[in-house]
Amino acid sequence: MIKAAFYLAAFYLVYTLLLSRDTLYRRNRAYILFSVIAAFILPFITIRTNTPVNLFSGKTLNEVLITGAYNGPVRTISGNERPALQELLLIIYLSGLILFAGKLILDMMELVILVIRNRNRENHIIRFSGLGTSGFSALGFVFINSSLSEKDELEILKHEQNHLDHLHFIDIILIEVLKAFQWFNPFIHLFDRSLRAVHEFQADEGCLRTGIPVISYQMLIMNQVFRSRTFTMTNSFSNPTLLKKRMIMMTKERSRMLANLKLLMVLPVIAVVMIAFSSCKGKTTGSESTTEEIAPPPPPPPPPANTDKKVVAGEAIPADAPPPPPPPPFTIKDGDTTWIQVDQMPVFNGGDAALLKFIAENTTYPASAKEAGIQGRVIVGFVVGEDGTVNNVKVAKGVDPALDAEAVRVVKLLPTFEKPGMNKGKSVQVFYHVPITFRLN
Repeated sequence: MIKAAFYLAAFYLVYTLLLSRDTLYRRNRAYILFSVIAAFILPFITIRTNTPVNLFSGKTLNEVLITGAYNGPVRTISGNERPALQELLLIIYLSGLILFAGKLILDMMELVILVIRNRNRENHIIRFSGLGTSGFSALGFVFINSSLSEKDELEILKHEQNHLDHLHFIDIILIEVLKAFQWFNPFIHLFDRSLRAVHEFQADEGCLRTGIPVISYQMLIMNQVFRSRTFTMTNSFSNPTLLKKRMIMMTKERSRMLANLKLLMVLPVIAVVMIAFSSCKGKTTGSESTTEEIAPPPPPPPPPANTDKKVVAGEAIPADAPPPPPPPPFTIKDGDTTWIQVDQMPVFNGGDAALLKFIAENTTYPASAKEAGIQGRVIVGFVVGEDGTVNNVKVAKGVDPALDAEAVRVVKLLPTFEKPGMNKGKSVQVFYHVPITFRLN
C-alpha cells in the first residue's frame, strides 16, 4: 500500500503539471484510469539483480550465527522495527478501510433502493422528488428531479445520457473501491476529483456538439448548481465544486493531438519509482545465507612513461597525456583518514576464522530477547586502527536494542589485531563489518 501511494503521487504529479489543462478529455480519462490501476499493480514488479550490492564500504566478514533455545512463538525482526507501532498503524489502516468500504456499500444500497421504488419499465429514466439535486446518472439510469421544467429536463437528460454513453459510472465504482484501500493517501482523492471533472467536461462537450448555445447551457448550469446535494457515487449535472472549471473548459481552445506526446513523460516516472523500490537477490546456500567479500577490481596499470609529452598549466592537454588518477580508496572524516582498499588488510591472530570464532564464543543470547521470542541479523561496523586496536564500533543495521547491545559489546572485546592494515608501507585505519545472526531453536 505504501508503494502504491508513491506511484499514485508520481502519476498525479505528471497529470497536474502536464495534462490537466488540455482539452483531450478521452486521453485524460484513460491516463487517470491507467494511473490508479497501475499504481496497484506495479508494486508487485520488482527489479532484481543476481549479484548483491555491497552497501557497506570496507571488508565484510562472514556471518556469525548465535542460537538460543526457545519453546514459544518466534518473531523475526529486520531493521529497527517497532512491533507495537506497527500494530497500531495496522489497526488505524483497517479502521479506515472498513469505514470507506462501509460508506461505499451504503451509497450503493441507497441508489438500488431509489431504483426499485421509482423505476419506470418503459425507459431508463427515474423521476424523484427532493434530494436537493436536479439530476444525476448511475447504474445505467438517468435520475431526474420531477420539479424541473420541460426545457431544463430535456437539456439535463442530454447531459446525463452522455455520462451513460461513456460508462462513467464504472470509472467511479472502480476509483471508489481503490479509494477504500488508499484512503490515507491524499493523491487518490485528488485523482477522484480529477476523474469526476473529466467526466463533466466530456458530458458538456457532447451536449455542445448537439448545437446547444454555450451561453444557454452555462445559464442552465448556473440555475441548477446551487441547489445541488450530489451523490458521491454518481455523476451529477449540478456539481458546484466544478462550476468554474466547466465554464472555462467550454470556451477553451481545443488542444492539438501533439499534446499526447506528453504521455511519454510517464515512462521515466515509472522507471524512477520502480528503481527506488528495487531489491537485490542474494545467493543462499541451504537455510543460511552468507555474506561474501567482493574483492575490489585491480587498479589500472600505470601509463607508460613519456618524458616528451608534458602537461603545462594553461596549455591544451595532448591526446596521449596520462589519464587523471582514480579517486582515492579512502574516506576522510574529522581529519582522520580511514581506508576501504589497502595494499595489505589487517591480520587477526589466527586469521578471520579465529576472529569469527572469538565472536561466536563470547556472544550470549540476551535473555530479554529470548523471552520475547525475538531473532534477527545485526550488522556491526568497526575500524581497525593504525596500531591494530578495534575502535569506533557502531551498529550499521540493528534489530532489537538487546541484540544490538550484545553485538556491540562482543565486538568491543576483540583483542588487538596482530598486524594493522598497510598501504604503501604505512599503517592505516581500515573499515570492517561483521553480521551477527541471532536465531532461536
